[in-house]
Amino acid sequence: MAMDKNTVLAWATFIMIIVGLALIALGAFRYDEIAGYGFASVGIGFFAIAWVFNALKGRV
Repeated sequence: MAMDKNTVLAWATFIMIIVGLALIALGAFRYDEIAGYGFASVGIGFFAIAWVFNALKGRV
């Protein structure tokens, strides 16, 4: 199985979405203090970076 640049970006996008969801879930369900806001905001940042990776597919 050859991994070209689009496949690598697709896998990176998928992994970042999973990590983003995990961070948002940690912020929502595990930490009830101020730290929960930090986890959720970092999770949203992972979504933003995954969106950029998805937009780069086919262009790089």
